[in-house]
Amino acid sequence: MSRPTHPRVAAIAGLLAAAGVPGRVRELAEGAHTAAAAAAGLGVPVGAIANSLVFDVGGQPLLVLTSGAHRVDVGRVATLLGVPRVRRASADFVREHTGQPIGGVAPVGHPAPIGTLVDVELARYERVWAAAGHPSAVFPTTYDELLQLTGGTPAEVGDGPPTDGPTTDGPPPDSLATVTHPAAVGP
Repeated sequence: MSRPTHPRVAAIAGLLAAAGVPGRVRELAEGAHTAAAAAAGLGVPVGAIANSLVFDVGGQPLLVLTSGAHRVDVGRVATLLGVPRVRRASADFVREHTGQPIGGVAPVGHPAPIGTLVDVELARYERVWAAAGHPSAVFPTTYDELLQLTGGTPAEVGDGPPTDGPTTDGPPPDSLATVTHPAAVGP
């Protein structure tokens, strides 16, 4: 495969290689602006797409990596964090804190560390695909690798399993009991 053409994607590919991630960044001709579009372009279940959603927690960013077939329950996340409110971040807030556009936020490569929750539902898939810094770029990874790359905390961030079913046997790992502050969920 050729080197990524977009500078941000090339930078993310370099960070992933330096971290020892074996999967290579893939640029999708049709883009991957949504989990459904990424899944269609890759020929995988939508639940195997790791959506990168940025939330505003009292002015601090929180990254939630969730299964594409799973909706984040902001009330549940607020309870996990012990905060009164968690809200979806604006496009400007996302770019300010990640250096990347909505629809292409990679789990790595941000200007400063961001607390991260990783949806336990992603553990149902042997391979998951995450954004690589641009809405047309993704890379293959695993649940465990996402936890390692992000320093993230496993969490149940929504209700129930993905609708497209598991690809590995067994339930997801135990979820996070309580997180007290966004800074406590990893770099």
